[in-house]
Amino acid sequence: MKVLNLFPLSIIQDKISIDQIVKKEMTEEIESMLLNSKNKDFKGPQDSWTGDTQGFEYLYKNNKFDLLFKQIKIKLINYLNHLGINEKKIDLYMTRSWATISNGKERIKQHKHQQSHISFAYYLKKDAEDANIVFFEEYFRNEIVPGLFTSPTLRKAGVIGKVNLFNAPSVDIKVEEDDIVIFPSKALHGTQVNKSNKQRISISGDVVCVAKDSELLENMMPPLEKWDKM
Repeated sequence: MKVLNLFPLSIIQDKISIDQIVKKEMTEEIESMLLNSKNKDFKGPQDSWTGDTQGFEYLYKNNKFDLLFKQIKIKLINYLNHLGINEKKIDLYMTRSWATISNGKERIKQHKHQQSHISFAYYLKKDAEDANIVFFEEYFRNEIVPGLFTSPTLRKAGVIGKVNLFNAPSVDIKVEEDDIVIFPSKALHGTQVNKSNKQRISISGDVVCVAKDSELLENMMPPLEKWDKM
């Protein structure tokens, strides 16, 4: 028997190599942002600290992160190539980038990035046994009966004999320090609850794809130089 896995969600996991001195500088810069948070009441007791809610959402404009974003650009082009997209036809624009700090039993709730096309998470500091990123299924194309893959009652009754990639409501991706994960912004994702008392620091970002020229205007956003603020 042959199983055809059609229309897969492609997520890239790769490594980024940065000198330890530079990583230390980035870590110290992020920790200083934590101390200077502008909206401390935004964070719930089990929520990780996220720089985009605290006034620090443009890390790519901070020269301490220049080496990191040079490598991220290369990884983004590799991601486009994997999807069969001709990078010579589109421009990539970084629209936001921020740090996330997790301590204790904190986590990031499931969410998606509606305002962008591509998103990424780079793990600047992470214990090997700490929490991982999680992607959640929304469409359940193989769910032949409504609720079959998501009902706790049916799972408890043993209707699902084995959880696998064909029926899982979510998938954990084991990530390590220096890993980068790149995925469509519309993919629903979050993190597990932190498993250790060690601090985890990640850097996330959003990217928008824009047409280089007029031949793609019908289906893509036109070049930014053609825009006019009203």
